Amino acid sequence: MVKRPANRPGLLGAAIVPHAPQFLTLPETEDKAQVGRVNAAMQAIGDKFRALEPDLMIVLSNAHCDDMVVHCVPPFAIHCGTRAEGAGGHAGAWPIDGAAGYALLRQLLDLGFDPAFTLDAKLGTAFTIPLDFCGYPRGQPFLPIFVNAYVPPQPTPERCFAFGQALAHAIEREGRRAVVLASGGLSHYPGTPQYPHPDIDTDRVIFERLAAGNLRYLLSLDSAALDRTGNVECRSLQILAGMIGDRKPDSALFEPSWHHIYAILGWTDLSPVKAENLHYPATAPERSELARAIFTIVDDAASRAAFTQNRDGYAARFELDSEERAALVALDRDTLRERFQINPMLLYQLEARVKS
Repeated sequence: MVKRPANRPGLLGAAIVPHAPQFLTLPETEDKAQVGRVNAAMQAIGDKFRALEPDLMIVLSNAHCDDMVVHCVPPFAIHCGTRAEGAGGHAGAWPIDGAAGYALLRQLLDLGFDPAFTLDAKLGTAFTIPLDFCGYPRGQPFLPIFVNAYVPPQPTPERCFAFGQALAHAIEREGRRAVVLASGGLSHYPGTPQYPHPDIDTDRVIFERLAAGNLRYLLSLDSAALDRTGNVECRSLQILAGMIGDRKPDSALFEPSWHHIYAILGWTDLSPVKAENLHYPATAPERSELARAIFTIVDDAASRAAFTQNRDGYAARFELDSEERAALVALDRDTLRERFQINPMLLYQLEARVKS
């Protein structure tokens, strides 16, 4: 069951999905059972998205040199029209949430990003297949956001990540409740002799890192690596990484085909990630006096002598509660470390100077 956030604004759900045109044309060379598995995985993500009750659907993807290739090639562009013409098996008008596009554009400008905007760009199936396979009706308004993947010079991984961070901030500032589909990849080489040979080894590593929640791994793939491994479309994934940060997906599917490596990953609970327990934790504000008492012993020879001669008297100099005082007087390192979260390195310094 999907946990619905209590009307909080911001990003509610996110997914990485493929958009291979073969999903629509289903040529004889296509594995129909595999397409069925991909469709089912995407439909499940769409069902979870709808349960979150968002008020904005965003699709991040790229043109395929069918637009934005000679007259103007922006790194990022937002569709601010009311409708866009689809392509291929999805020809015809698709409704666009242009008002949301303008609102996010203004927020991004205020946040230091200058994306282009368009009122009439056409939509390739890279934008519409994700909606279709996720179970959205043709009349569902959505917001297409373009990233330049195929026409050098493309935006760097760092810039894509930063754009994603700004976009997530813009959504929250605008008070919208959004879900986002990042459409692209994994490896494939359309228009080149390499097309029948996707880079499954690289893609398996990418998928495993993403499935483990390490989305920042995508930043290790620079422009040359993206091109070499057939992953130029991973720029939409890099944007998504900036939007949601490192977190494990709640669903993941890896499906290699002869021409694409399909990866589907879904995040339908974007509540704050609980911090892992650290070997060297931050000192809690309420333990600062205890930490100061310990550091004074470490740092000052006279205080160290005073502690050695009369531990209770030394502890009485500080505003410690009874349990803190008892742990300090007894030099109970386990309690100081585990319960009071005193830095182990500070306790190491204490142990080096004071013997039990």
